[in-house]
Order: sequence, then structure tokens, then C-alpha cells
Amino acid sequence: MRRDANQILPVPMYHQIYLVLREQILEGRFDPDQPLPSEHQLSAHFGVSRVTLRGALERLEEDGLISRQRGRGTFALMERRGEVRRAEISGLLANLLSLGLKTTVRVVDFELVQAPGDVADALQVSPGAEVQKAVRVRSYRGEPFSHLTTFVPQEIGRHFGRKELGGKPMLALLEESGVKVSAATQWIGAKLADSVVAPLLGIELGSPLLSVTRVARDTHRQPVQLLRGLYRPDRYQYEMQLSRAKDDGTRVWVSET
Repeated sequence: MRRDANQILPVPMYHQIYLVLREQILEGRFDPDQPLPSEHQLSAHFGVSRVTLRGALERLEEDGLISRQRGRGTFALMERRGEVRRAEISGLLANLLSLGLKTTVRVVDFELVQAPGDVADALQVSPGAEVQKAVRVRSYRGEPFSHLTTFVPQEIGRHFGRKELGGKPMLALLEESGVKVSAATQWIGAKLADSVVAPLLGIELGSPLLSVTRVARDTHRQPVQLLRGLYRPDRYQYEMQLSRAKDDGTRVWVSET
């Protein structure tokens, strides 16, 4: 049976182990002066062969996260932790604008398209109405961490093009176009990298990604942008400040915003 090019394949076991160990190293769970558990201990812990485990260790070594020293063992290289970019999706537009000014963008695709039904609903335009679609990959220090697909009504998108999208954050371009962005609604979930996104983000097919959908609105509550973002969880994290509040006699956590 023919397999669709975008069909998600199972994540190889060695890659799953790589992701677990990478996260543990970045969180500082290993003493840099002490060797990691031996290959025998790790393979027994994960229930895999040493061949499978070595695939994960090779990936970690390629990333510069471990050093394998003959006769001494494998050591975590903790100095790498400071180089990993973990930006916050705090929901604050000012934070996103600040982030955009510190990163670089490659415009992968740019075109005018007829709005599909879901895009038309989000932007509150007629199905088939012309909208600007842009696909961008954002990087920090040359390492890609997000894949962004945006849709903007054509009457707004006509003020900027591919060149401008490669040089400035979308929020800045919206403001320069006379749009006053005042609020946004955001949904967060998870997805697996498909055959299109995986190579653009430098990850393997089926790797987990943080999924963010955001609709930005102007001061009249009119939608001005639909964003669908996919973020590498090893380089991006979600942070929210919570406080306790009463709700019908029950203490619950609520967002401070």
C-alpha cells in the first residue's frame, strides 16, 4: 500500500531515548563531574539493546551535549545549557515583539490565496476571500526553533511583502500598516513533525512539537491575523503565572492575566 508523503511514522526508539536524555541533561540532572550511567545500565533502564542506546548517545554527542571519554565514561557538557534558547509564550504581545527583534527569519513561502473555510472563519472574512499567506522559519543563533504560518486579510497584507516579512516581526508590520493590535486569543496543543516541517526545523520525522494557534485582533475586536506556529519544545517553553481563587467554594488555579 502506498504511504502518503505527509503521513506520520512512529518515532524510532533511539530517538525517544535521545529526547529523554537531552531533556534531563538540559535540566541539569547529571553532575558534570561524574559519568552518566553506563551503556549497560542505560539500556537496561530503557529496556532496549545497546545498539539502540548507542544511536541516542551518538545524537547527543553530535549536539555537543555529552563527551564520551575512553576509559572514563560519558559526561554531560553542562556549559551547553546556557546556549539553549527558551523563549516564553506569555501571551503578551510586547514579549513576542521583543523576541522577534532578537531572532532571524527565513521566508519559506509567500503568496496570495483564497481563504479556506477555517481560515475565513478565524479572520471573519468570506470563504474564498483573498488573504496573504506566509510561511516562515525563525531561528536563534542559526538554530531553527519555530515554523510559522500566518494568514492576514489582503487589505492589510498589501502593505508588506516577502522582503519585509524577512526583516521585521509580523506585529511590527501590522502596526506600521496602521493596525492597532490590542488583544489575541491563543490555543496551545501538541503535534508531531511531518515530512514538510521536520527538515525545516532540523528534527526527525514524528518528533513532538508545541502547537500554537493565535488570532490577533485590533481595537475594534476585528481579527487581523491568524497564526499557526509549531515550536521545538527543547528550545521553546510555555510559561504562565497562576494565583489561587475561590470558585463556588472551591479553591482553583487561575491565570493572573
